[in-house]
Amino acid sequence: MTDPIRRARTDTFEHTISGLLTKRADLFGKAQKLRDRLAEIKNDVAALDRVLGFLGYEGDLDAAMPRQKREVLFGRGELTRGILDTLRDATAPMTSREVAQSVLSLAGNDARDRRLTTEHTRRVSKALRLLKVGCLVSQAADKRGNRVWPAVNQPSA
Repeated sequence: MTDPIRRARTDTFEHTISGLLTKRADLFGKAQKLRDRLAEIKNDVAALDRVLGFLGYEGDLDAAMPRQKREVLFGRGELTRGILDTLRDATAPMTSREVAQSVLSLAGNDARDRRLTTEHTRRVSKALRLLKVGCLVSQAADKRGNRVWPAVNQPSA
């Protein structure tokens, strides 16, 4: 007796992998379209603000904005701990951008996202400057004069 349900089985998952890669690319494309649309909206709002100013409006435009929930990516002290952990594991001096990409990866975010990396590079740079003031990290310059952050020595037990 033959099995009425014939199932296709393969030893490799090439069809599944291909489908997942296609879906992944589709989702990245959708995310890029959303970022582009958000940038367009921000430009439109800025244009409206300029026109309102030109027409003589003197009120507080930010007060008229609906309050937005702040997205918190790092809890209290998490960014600093991530920076110090990254510098402890470093084998060579790192730029602020490299530290930001590493910290984003540790937090489970996509370090290839240019906008997210740029935003976090500013945060990481500020945190590194504060850590430098507190003598927890040091600063150096590379061959081109760019600021780099050498690896942090492991604390002695």
